[in-house]
Amino acid sequence: MKLTTKGHYAVKALLDLSLQPNYLPISVNTIASRQNLPAPYLEKILIKIRQAGLIKSVRGAHGGYQLAFSPEDISLGDILVAVGDKIEPLPNYNQDSDLAEDWVTICLWRQLNNKLKEAIYSITLADLYYDARSRQASYGEDNNFIV
Repeated sequence: MKLTTKGHYAVKALLDLSLQPNYLPISVNTIASRQNLPAPYLEKILIKIRQAGLIKSVRGAHGGYQLAFSPEDISLGDILVAVGDKIEPLPNYNQDSDLAEDWVTICLWRQLNNKLKEAIYSITLADLYYDARSRQASYGEDNNFIV
């Protein structure tokens, strides 16, 4: 499994949203500016995430996007699936093969895939937030949050 650009941008944007006090709405341009992301592409990604129900959009002068759930309730798997990333690293093996080594390989990949999915869905936005904060602190970086 490889994190695509849209998956990476999605995680960065949602981490940025998790920084908002009381998860108030924030504009796409603000997120894009803080995270050094292209705003038009980020807007497309945020629309997909909104359609998946992970964030809400708020109209008006103080509108933008906000988390629909607490960061503890949004998993990395939820984010990646929302933007269309695949969590299926299973190679295309011939499922009809009679060769024992093919079946061993297929079973191994299935087990690895299941463990990977468990891990991806167990990592929450809150976990990523605290990991990023810990890394920044270890490098003596200030409080601005750029992933």
